[in-house]
Amino acid sequence: MRKANAKTLDGTPIELVANIELPSDVDDIHRSGAMGVGLFRSEFLFLGRDTLPTEDEQYEAYRRVAENLKGLPVTIRTMDPGTDKNPKWLNHGVADNPALGLTGIRLCLAEPQMFRAQLRALLRASRHGKIKVMFPMISSLPELKQALAQFEYAKQELRDNGQSYAEDIEIGAMIEIPSAALVVGSFLKHINFLSIGTNDLIQYTLAIDRNDDSVSHLYDPVHPAVLKLILHTIKTATKAGIPVSVCGEMAGDPSLTRLLLGMGLRRFSMHPANLLAVKRVVLDTHLDSIGTVVGRMLRTEDPDKIADLLQQLNAVADA
Repeated sequence: MRKANAKTLDGTPIELVANIELPSDVDDIHRSGAMGVGLFRSEFLFLGRDTLPTEDEQYEAYRRVAENLKGLPVTIRTMDPGTDKNPKWLNHGVADNPALGLTGIRLCLAEPQMFRAQLRALLRASRHGKIKVMFPMISSLPELKQALAQFEYAKQELRDNGQSYAEDIEIGAMIEIPSAALVVGSFLKHINFLSIGTNDLIQYTLAIDRNDDSVSHLYDPVHPAVLKLILHTIKTATKAGIPVSVCGEMAGDPSLTRLLLGMGLRRFSMHPANLLAVKRVVLDTHLDSIGTVVGRMLRTEDPDKIADLLQQLNAVADA
């Protein structure tokens, strides 16, 4: 099962990749049978320390991961400490509402020296494996263009110093904010791939902190508004020939696998421990048999009906 290719009963290939947080997690990739790393959270290098990591320190970590993957691709997200972290080296203070403050790509753009040091390290490491770079929390086209300008600046800095990098390195953006999902078409000629971060997309769409016990019961991955944003992103990217994945917890939930397949998703990125369960559902699904139910789910705005249809979807007897 681990070595079997993931494809549906009608022969449609599905790419199952994994999320990791530490270089040592690469061992889990090989054991799980994942086709690579869809999300490597680079902030492990930045947290729990008094000072920023050096460019060389970052380079060594990224190089090690790329080499240990032995040719499998790794998508490395630029630093995103999250809303619950306040590293000692960060001099911006604690925001009243961190989720709406200086986080993700906003923090990177506010600290261009830090950002370019990471980009140079990633570029240098790209010579040792198939590294892709992904920007988090993009909210608009101007923001994406600023990040890409910093990436080109980092390339020029390396060229000026006689340092090489992979010329074909791919750049992607995370869709985690409703505004990004709604204008995703404007991103597509500037990037090579997209990844939907459903955890934050749900949080920002529903205005719910899933870590807040008083409202966490309202956190709903199949809320009709969430499904509309995911569907729009997948359809828009697919039509333009841009690969799109889901790297949030929805990707690793077997009860949602058929729904995402029916929405057109062909690349799932999840914790390695969830990969086998998702693969089993993929191998037992015929796309033609789920289309009608998924279509009904996407047309209704009644959460109760969506819940009933999801149950039907997962009870489909595949031919």
